[in-house]
Order: sequence, then structure tokens, then C-alpha cells
Amino acid sequence: MEKDKIKISILQMSSQIGDVTANCKKVEDIIESELPTDSDILVLPEVWSCGWSCSNFLKTAQDVSDSSILSFLSNIAKNFQINIIGGSFISIQSGRYYNTCPVFDRSGKLIALYNKNHLYSYYGCFEDKYVSHGENPVLVDLDGVKYGLSICYDIRFPELYREYAKAGADVLVNCAAWGAKKPVPWEVMTKSRAVENQCYMVALTQCGYIENDDYNLGESRIIDYKGEEISNIIEKEGIASAEISLDKMYEFRSKCTVLRDIKDNYEVKILCAR
Repeated sequence: MEKDKIKISILQMSSQIGDVTANCKKVEDIIESELPTDSDILVLPEVWSCGWSCSNFLKTAQDVSDSSILSFLSNIAKNFQINIIGGSFISIQSGRYYNTCPVFDRSGKLIALYNKNHLYSYYGCFEDKYVSHGENPVLVDLDGVKYGLSICYDIRFPELYREYAKAGADVLVNCAAWGAKKPVPWEVMTKSRAVENQCYMVALTQCGYIENDDYNLGESRIIDYKGEEISNIIEKEGIASAEISLDKMYEFRSKCTVLRDIKDNYEVKILCAR
């Protein structure tokens, strides 16, 4: 099914550290009470099932071949007949641990897994001690719309999003658990990725308390191809939605030909004064 206008819904929540059952129940409750019936796709935040606590990651890890989290998301997709970009969970694949974004179609079929390419290991966080980094970007087609997947810290690497744009992305997605102390980089970088690639940008993060006096930012946004915010949800738990128009985006691209003007190579010439 392909159509010009797509209704995107994003779910913002505050996860309970290490409690998969409680977090699944919270997602279910929010969806049942707030999800618009005409939504085409639902996007969840990073590590919603376990919360942002690297030391707890492995305790909640699940093998992709037998995962209650994947089954939970599959059932939601099937029951609501909605595509789902499932934020992320800690997965086990061939004996290795990853921070993984699963994608389901409307029938509940798992159609893609994206493993976080860049691992946040600064300021007391050591994600790279617990999970392995992914090897490849993943562009997924849902109802004829192409979504470029990314997770949190990936946003600091514009090269990733440029490759998505060159591969034909319509919507860039970043599922995060972004810290409350860094609001400016979050807003600036998410809007920049939209502007420089002339794509819609779905940028959502968790909200609320994490642990050890740390908090999630709780500023989830849907941004258009010009960098304008068209929907948001600030601090509270719940769902925000927006309708996007691919025709308007393509018309804008035809008039502002940034993507066509990208050079194949930008070799730097280093000149030294003598």
C-alpha cells in the first residue's frame, strides 16, 4: 500500500530500570489510551523495555529467536494493523549482544533489525563494555515509504544520514534515551539532519528519571524537511502524531536541489606555507 500522506505517531515514556514486564504494560496502556486510529506507523524510544542503565543491559537481553519483547511488538502491530519501529532492546544475535531496533509490518512480521552503529561510552556511561556495535545502516520500506534507522548517539555522525539520503530515504528516524543535560545538541542535530538531507526527521527520546540523579530529556519531535517542528511531546509520557506529505517534500527537493548537487568526492587538499 503506497500513499502520499502518512500518519506517524511517536511514543514517549519513562522506563523502569530492568523491568521488562512493567515497561511492556506501560507501552500497552499508552497505546490503548492515546494511539490515533488512523496512524500508519508507531515509533518507540531507545531501550524502552529496560531503561538507560548500561550495567543492567545484559540482565534483560533476549535472543532474537525467542524474544518476548519481539512477540509483544509483533502482536501490537498485528492487532492495530500498524507498522512499528520498535525503538530498541538489548538483543542476543549469534552469541553477541547488541542495542537493536526491530521493525514490524502491519501483519506483525519482523522485517528488519538495525544494530546501533555508534556506542555511547562517555561521562560515566560505558555502552561499549556491554554491547557490540552494528556494522551497517538499515533502510526499510514500509508502505512505500523509506525509513533510515538510527539510535541515539548515531545522531552525532552526519555521514550516516547522508548515506541514507543518497540511498533514497524519505524519513530519518532516531530512537533515543537522551540525557536531560544536553538539550541544545539534541534539538540542533536532529533538525540539522532533516535540513541537510531534505528528509522528514522523527526524533524521539525517553522522559523522566533514570537513576543516580540522571534524567531523560523528554523532548520528542517530528520535524519536516525544512527543519520545522510539526509535532512534539515535551517531558510527559504519551503519544504525539503528525501527518507527512511525500509529494510536498519531493516538490521542495525539485526546487532546492541540494541532494542533486552533492559531489561524489570531497578530497581535501592540504596546503602548507613554506
